[in-house]
Amino acid sequence: MEATLLGTGAPLGLPRPDCPCAACATALGPDARAATAVLVDGSLLLDLTPGAAFAAARAGRSLGGVRQVLLSHPHDGPAVEVPAGLPHPGRVPDGRELALLTGHRVRAVAMDAGGTGYAVTGPDGQRLLYLPPGGAPAGLEEATADSYDLVLADVVGRPDALARLRAVGSAGPTTDVVAVHLDHDVPPGPELRRRLAAAGARAVPDGTTLVTGVYEDVPDVPRRTLVLGGARSGKSVEAERRLESFPEVLYVATGGTRNGDGEWAARVAAHRERRPGSWRTTETTDLVPLLGEEGPPLLIDCLSLWLTDVMDSVGAWDDAEWAGGGEKALRERVRELTDAVRAARRTVVAVSNEVGSGIVPATASGRRYRDELGRLNAGFAAECEQVLLVVAGQALPLRG
Repeated sequence: MEATLLGTGAPLGLPRPDCPCAACATALGPDARAATAVLVDGSLLLDLTPGAAFAAARAGRSLGGVRQVLLSHPHDGPAVEVPAGLPHPGRVPDGRELALLTGHRVRAVAMDAGGTGYAVTGPDGQRLLYLPPGGAPAGLEEATADSYDLVLADVVGRPDALARLRAVGSAGPTTDVVAVHLDHDVPPGPELRRRLAAAGARAVPDGTTLVTGVYEDVPDVPRRTLVLGGARSGKSVEAERRLESFPEVLYVATGGTRNGDGEWAARVAAHRERRPGSWRTTETTDLVPLLGEEGPPLLIDCLSLWLTDVMDSVGAWDDAEWAGGGEKALRERVRELTDAVRAARRTVVAVSNEVGSGIVPATASGRRYRDELGRLNAGFAAECEQVLLVVAGQALPLRG
């Protein structure tokens, strides 16, 4: 089964008309995208968009063989003219299945927002799932070994849709996940590819024909990632974003509750509100056992607070205790942690502060903490496939 993407952009396209934003200003050439529409085996058209016939011609396809046109979402804006010879567009009621004379079967999937998703099974048994912009499945069948061969979804706008599919096995390791309905939320080009790769997805230019079931070289999601950054740089947001398309993430908060500290409570609440409701949270600095267990991905936020707790426990702030065994004890704890990261089989994303570029701390204990955090970051980074530095909300890959 072949799916030709006549467009891959949001309903208004990319760049948006008359939008002066930086993402739209750089959406040129292959990064310019018409509204998403998908031609399946030349006979089924999912979403009718302006200029569909011209888009098909540019892709070397014809709409002359289309026998069914299905809409996934209401069209905003001027009425779209139906090209001559095309059947009138319609929508399949949620849960109903449509059998085409071409041998394709189309099942309508209910969404949690306006629109309809379509699960298409080809005559050869290959399966694709097409979701509307801003939509995620409202309910999915029980876990199954039969994952879709191809998923076309709003990965940037609704990463939780992909998480839901993965939770029930509808999207598996062999599923080709392609982002569509791309808008100006993310700058096109390298930044878009980086974010999609972290979710195990990819983007393709308009006019691309995808063959379901064919192996595609999609970057593997790195098992271990370290996200560094200064205060309020956006490092925690970046770390959370890397796992929001995966279900059952375990969020490891190393800072504790700090009873009575209102400012800290507000920070914790802000982090909690950002996280998907399906994530679990545990408050602990005992990271080694968690790293050694099988289970869902870990998001550790953050190593800086872990180090503070360990330095408290070994008496690192007292010069005599530090010289009398505290330094050696700290080195051993850091070694245990980095060894556990090296051996970890579950996905790990860790956050840490980068404090070595600021002013020199005025106290000896402050300088000791700065130095030890630098060593910890270097040791942890050495065991990670990917290391990022976040500056002003922009993630700069240092490794991977």
